[in-house]
Amino acid sequence: VQLQASGGGLVQPGGYLKLSCAASGSFISIIVMGWYRQAPGKQRELVAVITRFGGTNYADSVKGRFTISGDNVKNTVDLQMNSLKPEDTAVYYCNAVVQVSFSRRDNYWGQGTLVTVSS
Repeated sequence: VQLQASGGGLVQPGGYLKLSCAASGSFISIIVMGWYRQAPGKQRELVAVITRFGGTNYADSVKGRFTISGDNVKNTVDLQMNSLKPEDTAVYYCNAVVQVSFSRRDNYWGQGTLVTVSS
């Protein structure tokens, strides 16, 4: 299973960006898919995740500003980030918990994509 992320970049405070992640490979289904981030000198933290049934969970720091959406057919997840703040600057990682067989569930990470919020 591979996760391909895209969409990072440089944006001014108050601006917006959209991150996308696509899962490919051989698997039965994606259980949970979403985004984590790691700022310099800090631990990786959850940003937002979505389950295969559409349930979502957001970090308190992004509620009301970020929106996660997923497509179970395309095996993709998007993160719309609005009203970006300098403290949102981090490397963002796509993550998926995947049912790879009837008896096995694995956790996968995509390559990081850098989001820089600065004037």
